[in-house]
Amino acid sequence: MNADELLRHYERVADASDAVTRLRRFVLELAVRGKLVDQSPADEPASELRRRISSEKARLSAAGLIRPPKPVPPLQDVPFELPDNWCWTQLAEIGLISPRNDAPDETMASFVPMTLVAADYGAKHGHEIRPWGEIKKGYTHFANEDVGLAKITPCFENGKSTVFRGLSNGIGSGTTELHIARPVLVSPDFIVLVLKSPYFIETGIPRMTGTAGQKRVPAEYFANSPFPLPPLAEQHRIVAKVDELMALCDRLEAARAEREAARDRLTAASLTRLNTPDPETFNEDAGFALNVLPALSARTDQIKQLRQTMLNLAVRGKLVAQDPTDEPAVAVLAQVATDTAQQMSGGRVRKRRDLPEIEVDRAPFDLPAGWAWARFPELGYFGRGKSKHRPRNDPTLFEGGTHLVIQTGDVARSRGVITTHTSKYNDVGLAQSQKWPAGTLCITIAANIADSGILSFDACFPDSVVGFLPSHVFDNARYFEYFVRTAKANLLEFAPATAQKNINLEILESVLIPLPPLKEQRRIVARIDELMALCDQMEQSLLAQEHHAARLLDALLHEALQPTESMEIAA
Repeated sequence: MNADELLRHYERVADASDAVTRLRRFVLELAVRGKLVDQSPADEPASELRRRISSEKARLSAAGLIRPPKPVPPLQDVPFELPDNWCWTQLAEIGLISPRNDAPDETMASFVPMTLVAADYGAKHGHEIRPWGEIKKGYTHFANEDVGLAKITPCFENGKSTVFRGLSNGIGSGTTELHIARPVLVSPDFIVLVLKSPYFIETGIPRMTGTAGQKRVPAEYFANSPFPLPPLAEQHRIVAKVDELMALCDRLEAARAEREAARDRLTAASLTRLNTPDPETFNEDAGFALNVLPALSARTDQIKQLRQTMLNLAVRGKLVAQDPTDEPAVAVLAQVATDTAQQMSGGRVRKRRDLPEIEVDRAPFDLPAGWAWARFPELGYFGRGKSKHRPRNDPTLFEGGTHLVIQTGDVARSRGVITTHTSKYNDVGLAQSQKWPAGTLCITIAANIADSGILSFDACFPDSVVGFLPSHVFDNARYFEYFVRTAKANLLEFAPATAQKNINLEILESVLIPLPPLKEQRRIVARIDELMALCDQMEQSLLAQEHHAARLLDALLHEALQPTESMEIAA
């Protein structure tokens, strides 16, 4: 398989999230291995080119135009096999490393600061013009057709290298965070292809020196690492082919972006019509969305939007039909109040503080008939977790422990049902905490705000988690967990009594919950479960498609690099 054949299969691998990025890397990998263009027996072999380079450097040195070249250490190992008319060399052998520019002080030259280097300096970027006398000392020198490579991360990891062109009077200087090579009889554009290639970057990263936050490419690696050298004529053919293929990648990227944008626009329009429904067209809009959005959704983030829309509709009474015979929510609240009073009189729960009257005119939206606004403390037991002992990680709390403990991370990754725990308290740990029963709705108020999940087991948790145990009047906490997911992005909109911008127990106590009749609540939960299962299926299908595309892309790239091995393209 060759590059052209890969491109013919591109549509079959385009669903891989990084397909174009990997295609660009692949083109560069083919280029530096001699697999991108055909070799020509008429080309002067690279070994002869290397001999001419050596002669030219000797001539320049004898004429006093360059410093005498330093001996180049012999290569010990080479990373891969090259075509017969190529040869392995080193930048120090085929160019001048860190050259100096000689010019009168009054010569106007270019000054290129680090900000432009980080932006991948080239002819399209501007630069400052200054007298050479001002910028020749203390800076890195370069000239037109010199190659520059950023020394530091993350610039190096992104392949930040360039050919300097368009310099004032042909010379310039700038940041010392550059390695410079001045090619001798070699295409500078081909050198840049090698410096940007996965071979050069991935081999160089393990050799970088310095602290973890700011590593540097060693000068020895830049100058003396193995460099694959093709004949000069083939260098030019390779550069031209890479330019052609990178332009194709640009078009593929633009076409994919255009397709994605069109899908996003149609998806957004459909979801907007559901989030701000027109009563006269809602049923038609909802039917269209449910029928069309699965086909439009090509990314998992679009499935996330669909989930959120369904939840928004659910808590606004627009997901299932209302039944006028259902017992209204105010009657449900009366039952809860009676149940709570009995619990408090029996000493099973402590008396809750009185809450202010609900200002309905400040509620975030109008409710359907039969619904009512309520707050967590009016619907069951509501309070923060406990972890009184300091330090919280004291081993005496955990040694031999059997009582499960969850943290905010367990809630964040629960997807609605908490099935993992972080640690286990012993009896000492339990005594300074509080165990909540299975079925408790947990809401985080630290780290990730308002993540939620329902305990599938009895557990303790710290005060960075709030627990809600609904009244016995309710079947479970499922509707309330779905509500928290709905309101998470704009939770403060449901807490009109406060202007605070951080979430705490007091704010959660004031959050207004749209409460449907009990029977409708059950219908809502059943419908959401059904729709969430559909979203799960869509998500899994997308992930499977992407995984298949990624595997096919892997196979295609491997076959292109190892053409002697056979590969059966998946149907």
